This record gives sequence, C-alpha cells and structure tokens, in this order.
Amino acid sequence: MSNSYFTENTLQDLLDEIRYVYRSDDRPWIIGYSGGKDSTVVTHLVYTMLKQLPAEQRHKKVYIVSSDTLVENPLIKVYLDEMLKQIQTAADKDHDDLPIVVKKVTPEPDNSFWANVIGRGFPTPRTNGTFRWCTDRLKIAPSGKYIQSIIDEQDTEVVVLLGVRKAESIARKRRMEGRELLGHLLNRHETIKKAFVYPAIAELTTDDVWDILGQNQRKNAWGGDNNQLISLYAGADSGECPFAGISSKDAQQQSCGQSRFGCWVCTVVKEDRSLNGFIRSGHRELVPLAEFRKWLMEIRDQGEYREKKRRDGTVYYTANNELGYGPFTWEARQMILRRLLQVQKQMQYELITIEELRAIDQIWDAEKDITRRTLVELYYEETGERLPWDEMKRPLFDETTCEKIKGYAQANNVPQDLINKMIFETTALKYYSNTKGLRDKLTKAVSQQWLQERALCEPEAGVRNGIQEG
Repeated sequence: MSNSYFTENTLQDLLDEIRYVYRSDDRPWIIGYSGGKDSTVVTHLVYTMLKQLPAEQRHKKVYIVSSDTLVENPLIKVYLDEMLKQIQTAADKDHDDLPIVVKKVTPEPDNSFWANVIGRGFPTPRTNGTFRWCTDRLKIAPSGKYIQSIIDEQDTEVVVLLGVRKAESIARKRRMEGRELLGHLLNRHETIKKAFVYPAIAELTTDDVWDILGQNQRKNAWGGDNNQLISLYAGADSGECPFAGISSKDAQQQSCGQSRFGCWVCTVVKEDRSLNGFIRSGHRELVPLAEFRKWLMEIRDQGEYREKKRRDGTVYYTANNELGYGPFTWEARQMILRRLLQVQKQMQYELITIEELRAIDQIWDAEKDITRRTLVELYYEETGERLPWDEMKRPLFDETTCEKIKGYAQANNVPQDLINKMIFETTALKYYSNTKGLRDKLTKAVSQQWLQERALCEPEAGVRNGIQEG
C-alpha cells in the first residue's frame, strides 16, 4: 500500500522495536486506552510483544488506563468495560501471566460534567472552542492524576504509550516531530515531569491500523473480537478523545467532539455524528439522549436561563453593548437536573451517579439553597425514591423564615443572591472565634462588581463606569 509503514517494514519489525524499548529500562509503561482503533492497536501490539517475551524478561508492569468521563456514550461504555475485563482476565491466566494492570479512572464527583453544569452552573462548552472546560477536567486530569500517583508511589519515571499517529493530521505530525528527542524513540511528556511518551504507532497509516485489526480472523491478542470495534466505527472514521499525553487546546479541538468514542452530551460540535450515527444504524434507545443534548444546546444562550454575572461576581459587556451571560441560573440548574432524571428513568440507564448527586447537593448547600432540601425533594419527585442522606438534610431555616427573608429582600430592594451569599458565609464561619475572616467574607460579598453595576449603571444613561466590556 502507498505511504504505508509496512511498505519497507514488517509487523514483526514493529514488534521488535516495541520489545527493544520495553527492555531498555525499568520504567513502567502506561497505555492510554479509549477502546478506539488506535489505542486498541497499541494495546494489541504490546500484549503480543509481552506474550512473545520469555517470562523472566517481563520485568516491569504495563498499566492499561482508560478514562471514563461518566458521560460516555452507553454503547461505548458497555464495549469498553467488556474489553477492560477481557484484557485483565486474559493477562491473569496461567498461560499468559502478563504483568498487566487494568485501571479505569473517572473525574472526582465534585468535578464531573454534571457537578459543573448542574452544580456550579457552568455553561456547556461551545462549538467555537470558547470556555472549553470539559476535556481537561473530565478526560485528561483524571488520567494525569493516576500517572502521577504511579510516579510518586514508585519514585520512578514512566513511559506513556499513546495511540497517536502522524498520518492523522499535518498539524499533529509537526507537533510530534518537533518534540522528538534527537536519536531517541521517546518524547518528553508535555505536562507531566518524570514522564516520557512513546508513540509506538506514529508511522502507521489508517489503512495499516485496520489491516492489523483485521488479522487473525479479527481477533486481538487477548482474545477479544474486533468485529465489535469495526461495527462501532461503521459509517464514520473519527479520532479518539485525548489522553493525559495531549493537553494543548489545539489537540483537544482537533480530537474531542469529532470522536466516535466521546461523550453523548458533547456540545463542542453542532451535530454529534457518533450519537446520530448509532441511532441511524438502529439504536433507537439512544434517541432520548440526542433529544436531551439538543435541548441543552438550545437553552445555553437563552437569556432567561443565564445569570448576568460571572461566578466571581464580575460583569462584562458584549459587542452589542449588552450584559454578557454568566452561569446557568439557579432555576435552570434545577430544570436541567429534573429533565436529566426523567431521561434516566425513561432509559433505565444511569446518567448521573449517586456520588455526583451528593456533590451537587453540597455545592447547592454552599452557594444557592438556604432550604437545603431542594435537591433531595426534586430527586424524590422525579424518582419516587429517597436519596441515602435525605433524612440527614435539615434546612437552615424553616419555610416561614425563608419566606420572611425573601420578603425583607424585596421590601428593601436587596438582591436575594446577596442575602443568600451573606447567610452562607456566616453559616460557614459562625463557630470561628476570630471574626476577621467572617468580616472579610461579608465585605467581599457586598463589594462584588455586579452590585456596583446595578447601582452605578442606569440603563437609560448608558453609563459603563469602570466596567470592562468583553
């Protein structure tokens, strides 16, 4: 085949190179495995190499790390979990007995997609690339944290194997060639000290990858069936979301959002080719997810669902001289959670975990909900079940007091958000003997920019006293 790695080399040549790098030192290997075609080929080649090695030469561990964003496409999640189980089971068998450790990592519950969108009100990432907070928090950070834990626990350097190829794009080819260490097969990791990257399949073409997956009656080295993978790619050939080895915004934009192996709720692209492709191929059970994703994108830029200040209290103006949007409103966050739970009940498939709900509840308690009962009551209304901590939830004030607080705020023309903020700060610090911290917090609360904008910038005057437009 033209421009193929195998025009001048054989598959055994590639396996020999992988074996040479493996035996060259004692640094553990870490494979970023998404279940896609490229990471599958890397895992297949390393597994094959280890089986070819005499047992006494398998001197260091190979960690196969998969990053689950908690919003993975259900079909991909089922497939990926199956493959991870197969790999570990096969590696542990007596006749293989390979030094392989399979690990699935996830974002912390309080930093998951739903904790940020529903809990903190983060607007969903845009298709134009602005405020794209998801890839790093959900995909890269969890795998990077796990890699760092291996480095720290074993006091060693590590080698990260990624399914990246120069043939994927000219830009990626230039980046990879620019990072190559002269005379070496390894590149320094972009962000993790004591880590190197080995792009084992960098020279392979897409055709090469599919040729490898098609060998041995489409069986991979651990006995899995590549026909499943091929069917997942049917109708499209996309990339894979970045692992910890890629952290630049450019790389994220090229890969995530266009991936066959991405998040079902991804709003980085206008049309989710992956999700829609699965639906067209007969997976009608995914229709509610597509409808929810479309709705979430629609409400993102509707003013009634967005605050007119950022989370830190600052404000900005758009090119049309209008107040810019901040997080989703308190009401919108409840609406999103309610609808998500409805879809979850309809599909009988977990879309948000109990741990994430607990994290959201804690965020709401600290930022929005003076009743401290909103989430647990909303959950009960939609599911008919009580959350494990429901009975422990006690409101800061009874219903009568809450209504009085609202009445006082309206009567004195004081924003309810400000009243709530001062209550939360006071509650958090009320047992401290030194009151300076509380005074500082309250001073900061009443000095936020959005309050000054409210007082100083009358709409009819068109004044922008010291407010930076953005």
